[in-house]
Amino acid sequence: MIGANGRLIEFVAVEIQAIDTTGNYRSERDAYLKGRTFKTNSTAGLNWENVSKRILPQLIYKGHVLRQEKLCQKGMFFICPTPVYQRIQQRLGGELRPYQLQPGSLTFRWYDIGPERQAGHRRLLELGGQYTTTVDQVAHAFTAPADLPPAGVYENAIEAELQALRR
Repeated sequence: MIGANGRLIEFVAVEIQAIDTTGNYRSERDAYLKGRTFKTNSTAGLNWENVSKRILPQLIYKGHVLRQEKLCQKGMFFICPTPVYQRIQQRLGGELRPYQLQPGSLTFRWYDIGPERQAGHRRLLELGGQYTTTVDQVAHAFTAPADLPPAGVYENAIEAELQALRR
């Protein structure tokens, strides 16, 4: 918000994310462009690990930085597709407490693509929901995950490989 004198009165931070891909689809692309059929399946896919490795640490870090800003009174907004929000909720255990907008708050807003439209018309985004919590709630859930695999998962995987080698 800018005052009548042109000076900054207040601001909010907005982070917009989609999801990136991993793998490679070059051979399929090349075949498509040359009008040939695909001979292999692509190794490309959605990079869901990016939620844990990059997106959540980035939100936590930026949220703490923004909490120090006296003019950032409503925290940070994170805008994403519904599947990204669902993956975040899954990773964080889905037990984040709700809070009002405040310094240090983190508001998730998720969207879906609207129904198909007539050719030449853009599909609209539809708000799927909104949830406000705090950066501290997200940080705690991130560092104390509830979705851990069962105890012994590493031991079992190593033992399975050793057994395969003995055959």
